[in-house]
Amino acid sequence: MKIPEEGTPPKDVLEKMKDMRKDDADWRAGKTFSLVYFLDDEHTDLLKNAYTMYFSENGLSPMAFSSLRRFETEVISMVADMLGGVPGAIGSMTSGGTESILMAVKSARQWARVNKPGIEKPEVILPITVHPAFEKAMHYFDLVPVHIPVRDDFRADVEEAKKAINENTILMVGSAPAYPHGVVDPIEDLASIALEKGLLFHVDSCLGGFLLPWLKKLGYPIPAFDLSVNGVTSISADIHKYGFASKGASCVIYKDEELRKHQYFAYTQWPGGLYASPSATGTRPGGAIAAAWATLQHLGQDGYLATAKKIMAITERFKSGIEKIDGLRILGKPDMSVFAFTTDKGDIFALGDELENRGWHLDRQPGSLHMMITPVHENIVDDFLSDLEEAANKVASMPAGDMSGMAAMYGMVAALPDQGQAKDMIVEFFNQLMKPGA
Repeated sequence: MKIPEEGTPPKDVLEKMKDMRKDDADWRAGKTFSLVYFLDDEHTDLLKNAYTMYFSENGLSPMAFSSLRRFETEVISMVADMLGGVPGAIGSMTSGGTESILMAVKSARQWARVNKPGIEKPEVILPITVHPAFEKAMHYFDLVPVHIPVRDDFRADVEEAKKAINENTILMVGSAPAYPHGVVDPIEDLASIALEKGLLFHVDSCLGGFLLPWLKKLGYPIPAFDLSVNGVTSISADIHKYGFASKGASCVIYKDEELRKHQYFAYTQWPGGLYASPSATGTRPGGAIAAAWATLQHLGQDGYLATAKKIMAITERFKSGIEKIDGLRILGKPDMSVFAFTTDKGDIFALGDELENRGWHLDRQPGSLHMMITPVHENIVDDFLSDLEEAANKVASMPAGDMSGMAAMYGMVAALPDQGQAKDMIVEFFNQLMKPGA
C-alpha cells in the first residue's frame, strides 16, 4: 500500500473512516466489557473540547507550556490526596497503566543500584495475577521475575511472598485489584514484609485506583491498599479507566520526591543541547494532560461518588443474574466492578463464542470469562442475562470436544506441553493479524 498520489477532501476521508469502523465492537451499546470507559455524552463532549484545546501542545517541556505543567502537577496532587494523602507524595502523569508500571519498576531498579549496589541480577516478587506489564518491565529492564501463587480466594499468598525474598530482591508488588478476578491483594501484610526487609513495594491500582477510594467512602468493605499503608512506596492509577478521562492518561505516585528522581532520564552530551524527560515517552500529548485535569474538575468528589454508586448497583445486577443461571458461578469475592465467571456445564470458551455470536464481547481467561462494568451497561443487563442463559443452555448440551473459533484456539494453547511454543504461536498470530489487508 502506498500514500495516495492525490489527496482526498476531508469530508470524503471522514466518510471512509466511518465506513471502515462499521464492524468494530459496539461499545456505545454496551456490547463490550473492556477497553472503553464511557460515562455519558456530556462528559465526552467536555473531554473532546479540553483535548482539542491542547491538541498541538507538547508536554515534553514543562517550561514551554506553563499551563500544561500546572495541569499535570495539580492532577498528581489531587490523585495523591485521593490515594492516601501522604505528605510529600509526588509523581508523574504517563500515557497509560503500562508506562506507569514501567516507570515504577525502572525507578526501583535505579534505587537498587544506589542502595543495594552489590546486586547483579535484581529480583522482583510478583503474584501470578499481576498485570503482564510487569513481565514486560522485567523483559525491558533485565530484571528477574519471581512468581508467587495466590490463595484459594485468588489473593496473593503472603507466606509464599515471604519465602521468596532473598539478597537479590529489590521490589515487591501487589494489585488493587488484580485484573483476572477483581480482588485486592493483602496489601497491608505484603507491604509490612517489604518494610521489614528494606524493600520497595508498589501497588498496581491502575484498574481500581479511581473507584476503590469512592467505594470505601460509600461504606463498601474495601481492604487498605493505598499510600496510607505503611510500607507502600509507590502506586499507579489510570485516569482513563474509572477516572473517565481521555486515553492515554495514567499516573504513578511515589511516597517522596527522592524516589521519583530515579524515574527521570537526563543526557548532557547531545549536540542538540541538554535533554531530560520525566517518563518513558519524549513527546507527550498535551490534550491527554488537559483532558485529565478537566475531568477531575468537572466530576469532583460528588460526581465520582455518584458514579461509583451507580456502577456497583449495575454490577450487583449482573452478578446476581449470572449466579441464578444453572451451572454458572462467580469466581472468588470481587471487591469492585470487575469479576470473572465460569461454568460447570460445558466449555467456558464455547460459551464465550456463543455470546460473541450474539454480539457480546467478553475477554477470555483460563477457565473463565471476564467482565468490567461501567455506566454504559445500565440498560443492557436484562438483554445480556437473557442471551447468557440461552447460550449457557446450548453449551451445556454440546458434545465434549465440539469446539471452534476462540474456544478451539484456547484449547490448543492449553494443550501444548511447551509454553514456549504457545508464545511463538501468539507472536505469529499477531504478526499475521497486523499485516496490511489482514
